Amino acid sequence: MHKETILTGITTTGTPHLGNYVGAILPAIAASRRDDVKTYYFLADFHSLVKCQDAERVQRSTLEVAATWLAAGLDTGQSIFYRQSDIPEITELTWILTCMTAKGLMNRAHAYKSAVDENLNAQETDPDKGITMGLFCYPILMAADILMFNANKVPVGKDQVQHLEMTRDIAARFNYHYDEHFALPEAVVDESAAVLLGLDGRKMSKSYNNTIPLFTPPDPLRKLILKIKTNSQLPGEPKNPNACILFAIYQAFASEHEVIAMRKRYAEGIGWGEMKQTLFEFLDDRLATPRERYEALLRAPDHIEQVLREGAAKAREYSAPFLQRIRQAVGIRPVGG
Repeated sequence: MHKETILTGITTTGTPHLGNYVGAILPAIAASRRDDVKTYYFLADFHSLVKCQDAERVQRSTLEVAATWLAAGLDTGQSIFYRQSDIPEITELTWILTCMTAKGLMNRAHAYKSAVDENLNAQETDPDKGITMGLFCYPILMAADILMFNANKVPVGKDQVQHLEMTRDIAARFNYHYDEHFALPEAVVDESAAVLLGLDGRKMSKSYNNTIPLFTPPDPLRKLILKIKTNSQLPGEPKNPNACILFAIYQAFASEHEVIAMRKRYAEGIGWGEMKQTLFEFLDDRLATPRERYEALLRAPDHIEQVLREGAAKAREYSAPFLQRIRQAVGIRPVGG
């Protein structure tokens, strides 16, 4: 039976937080346990260089992200879990695809256009000031990540859908010139996936510095929860759970029965201090076991390195021969062949 291929990349630029866990990690781990699909999960360390030039941070994030996924239960026997930079075929494919990609297509990328707009708004004489080729060509590297393994479906947020469309354009152009080598991937946007708000009421994001790291120890976790923005309603006043960050975080981790019970407490006027303490105790209990696994993994970087290298070896069983076929297609081959 032919299995569909699902591929997900995780950028190594920071410590995973509650929003990452709910929106991306949990759904991916569920997929990793399915028998009817082939799943690839990779640490996008080359992508991280677009935004981060702090070498220690990139290395530390690689360790923390890998430890997070393993502690959360990723099945590395069923899935292929690897580090992007361990697959040299990806960077070679990136150049081949770059030679097939129209500059006009890259001009339309949202990240590039946003950076140009910032320069124009700042009245810079050069609209490209400070914009690297890494940022400009980011969608091509992403296309290589996806096309290298002929992924059929790629779970993404709405902000990444354009990149999947670009990947399809690049693949279709290559196929037109060199015959059918690449599957045209589909973006999978889970409209029901929870998008958690951060401490300040904006989307939880490292960019806003408003996150709650997933495996924060108990005391810092409690202090962060106490900082979560609430309104001025007093204890005893009925409150709207659907407009509350505390409830949204609780709901993302709770069972249906627990959510129903908490809605009742909101209707009865639970105080914000009480709710924050309840949320702290609830999360601390739910995350205690994976936190212990995470901390143990951080103390065993050699084990994580071995897992990643084993994953890369499995990934290259596909990528190495596939790239040879791509080389043959474009004419990079022995002169007598």
